[in-house]
Amino acid sequence: MADRWVAVLSGGLSHEREVSLRSGRRLSAALRSVGLTVEEWDADASLLTRLRSNRPDAVVVALHGGEGENGSVQSVLEMLGVPYVGTDSRACRRAWDKPTAKAELARAGLATPEWVVLPHATFRELGAQPVLDAMVETLGMPLMLKPDQGGSALGAQVVRDPAQLPAAMVGCLAYGETVLAEQFIEGVEVAVAVVDGPDGPYALPAVEIVPESGVYDYTARYTAGLTDFHAPARLDPVSAKAVGELAVAAHRLLGLRDVSRTDAIVGVDGTVHFLEVNVSPGLTETSLLPMAVEAAGESLGDIYAGLIERAVSR
Repeated sequence: MADRWVAVLSGGLSHEREVSLRSGRRLSAALRSVGLTVEEWDADASLLTRLRSNRPDAVVVALHGGEGENGSVQSVLEMLGVPYVGTDSRACRRAWDKPTAKAELARAGLATPEWVVLPHATFRELGAQPVLDAMVETLGMPLMLKPDQGGSALGAQVVRDPAQLPAAMVGCLAYGETVLAEQFIEGVEVAVAVVDGPDGPYALPAVEIVPESGVYDYTARYTAGLTDFHAPARLDPVSAKAVGELAVAAHRLLGLRDVSRTDAIVGVDGTVHFLEVNVSPGLTETSLLPMAVEAAGESLGDIYAGLIERAVSR
């Protein structure tokens, strides 16, 4: 394994470019620490030329948002026959679209907050206020608004007063053409990473998220000191087992591969609610996957080195 060389793809042109670059740098350092030769490549117009002229043993996708998570880059790697760490292109597409992922898990009998999905055009054509009124009548308050696609909580907002809805919708639509509105569930917010091992996918310890503002938005995610994390999460044994089982179930049901992260809420009644899944979890100094790896007594470099070997052998 020491003679493997890998390309870590990061950057790109999504709203999450800077976060992706930070993830790429941290992952590259972790892989070098376990003896791999690593180059950091931006996902730009030179990528295909580089892959054809200087083909790595494997690629690790550390892109967040856009082409890095919606299956586009994965499709290119598949067409070129380049081994890569991460979920395949078709399953990326399913996971990238939050309502699709929620519907898949709901059909399987897993709990997820009730939701509606509305494109921007609906508000223009039918009138914003009547549509918002119907949304509140159906889902109640408070509500969680988020773009139907994308990550890093960009555009995500909790709305507790109907009077705040119009402005919140505008903010959400700045990051996408369609809004996913969910019932907001009070409880303990957790993130659970899942890794494919020799015996199948397994869950790392859940990470509990306690944002100072009460909302785990983009600022709370990537500004040191604005969120407290507990790894492992401060859950009773039954809940800890349940969140791990939910994350593994999501990984399997959506056909995910190598590594994923499921975000969930443990409600006050103990019900575990699926929120969304991420096929390219963040790896920055404030990201949750590295915290889970540390809580499990494992090494980020060793885990990804093992995933690289799985990718090469596929």
